[in-house]
Amino acid sequence: MNARTDEDGNTTELLRAWGEGRTEALEELFPQVYDELRRRASAYLRRERAGHTLQTTALVHEAYLKLVDQRETGWKDRGHFFAIAAQAMRRILVDHARARHANKRGGVAEDLPLEEALLAVADEANVDIVALDEALRRLAAVDPEQERLVELRYFGGLSLEDAASALGISRASAGREWQMAKAWLKRELTR
Repeated sequence: MNARTDEDGNTTELLRAWGEGRTEALEELFPQVYDELRRRASAYLRRERAGHTLQTTALVHEAYLKLVDQRETGWKDRGHFFAIAAQAMRRILVDHARARHANKRGGVAEDLPLEEALLAVADEANVDIVALDEALRRLAAVDPEQERLVELRYFGGLSLEDAASALGISRASAGREWQMAKAWLKRELTR
């Protein structure tokens, strides 16, 4: 058994203990997931527009507070935790963009660089995060699994393998779904 497997198993045990009401498990869990949450939040925020006011630490702490409220989720494993964390980060970033948009008179949409792999568009493509969220909501109506896959990869920073595991599908299926989701989103966001 390697160190990663030990870490995953311990995290899963702590998540389940926390779900069963043992609050001390949460105190042990936070240090184990904090660095990974920070890494994912930092990677995501690097794709944001210059001068973004939300910092990595604030995003992690806000996401963590949302996760603490999810105690009765019925945590399956570490991957499931990070999948829910991806949802929380997405909501925080979209809410942040909407609030900034509402605070600006005449509301200029906030842009964020969208990784080339996500939409297979030209370098430095910018997409309004609110428009991305709305496109993902439309995608969810068409194919909820593809929407979750994009959320896990883009907002959660999961690899294709980790996202496939979190969704309970094969890597090959995730690869096909990823390609279809990218094409669908490209069409929606470039209309």
